Amino acid sequence: MEEFRIAIPQADIDDLRDRLARTRWGSEIPGQGWSRGVPVDYLRALARYWAGEFDWRAAERRLNALPQFRTEVDGQQLHFAHVRSLRADATPLLISHDWPGSFALYLPVVEALREHFHLVLVSNPGVGFSGPLTSAGWTTARSAAALNEIMARLGYSHYGVQGTGGGAAIAVEMGRQQPARVIGVHVNGHITFPSGDPSDFDGLTEAEQDRLRRLQEFRDDKMGFNAIQSTRPQTLAFGLHDSPVGQLAWIAEKFKEWTDPAADEPVDRDLLLTNVSLYWFTGTAGSSANLYWEAAHDPTAWAPKEKSPVPLGVALGVTDITIRRYAEREAPVTHWTELPAGGNFLSAEQPKLYAEDVHTFFTATPPA
Repeated sequence: MEEFRIAIPQADIDDLRDRLARTRWGSEIPGQGWSRGVPVDYLRALARYWAGEFDWRAAERRLNALPQFRTEVDGQQLHFAHVRSLRADATPLLISHDWPGSFALYLPVVEALREHFHLVLVSNPGVGFSGPLTSAGWTTARSAAALNEIMARLGYSHYGVQGTGGGAAIAVEMGRQQPARVIGVHVNGHITFPSGDPSDFDGLTEAEQDRLRRLQEFRDDKMGFNAIQSTRPQTLAFGLHDSPVGQLAWIAEKFKEWTDPAADEPVDRDLLLTNVSLYWFTGTAGSSANLYWEAAHDPTAWAPKEKSPVPLGVALGVTDITIRRYAEREAPVTHWTELPAGGNFLSAEQPKLYAEDVHTFFTATPPA
């Protein structure tokens, strides 16, 4: 392992601002709003703020306040922040983010969590300073094995795992691979699917039926990103790698669609742009998209898996579509919270609710 510190060259910052200033803006159909994608006026304003008012150096200092490291696992350079609690007996906790998130989205919860946990905030393989990918084959299972290896190298014999969205899938798999070491898995934004058995739909509550309706809506109308990244990630990468506004739109759309619709600004604008900037400065739009290709072409991804014995805690924001009985097929659900606010990026949207629920779950799931 080697210590790591973020230091983006000033020339890269100047280049970003120059590219933003030279954006060739297209038109849109009047009155379309968000129905066909990101509105031009919204993105113009956000790009203007990114170029003229957003302070990357301030964001960099905030990130660098966290001790960071890189280590090579299975041929891939992996990055993480390791924030030790002031309590020597604190529980180690690895946190795996979702796409298009990053370890930066956990900045709002670091201080609350470190009261109880030794934190390991990873950059998932292929994302940010854990990218670009240097080889093919980075499936969910391979990513889980790599993150378990990081915890082993840090000397943690027993630890918890938390994950959001795609990071939740990695978290559950980490427990399945290392049940003697992983004491519990807490997830949010966790997507669960029916198996195809008609009995999966028997006796669903009204809330569960609404979640299934939203899952179907998501698959019918909001899966374009998945279809492209699962089939032609390299073609997409040219546009996102060359155009900061293209990268901004690709990510900002998800922060609109996957967050609490009742909030005017569910994620702080500077935090959103810190997250986008990490993808831009590291040039990892393409490698993060390739993770979707790997998942879609992994023959084991949808095959029946042995149920993990590791306790599973689930926190649901208002946009989440997790069905408890489907989650129970993956691991024994011992904790279930339906929160009054927040969406997929819960740590950034509702940091207090997120931190409290993580702490509550692991308090009831002490180390072996």
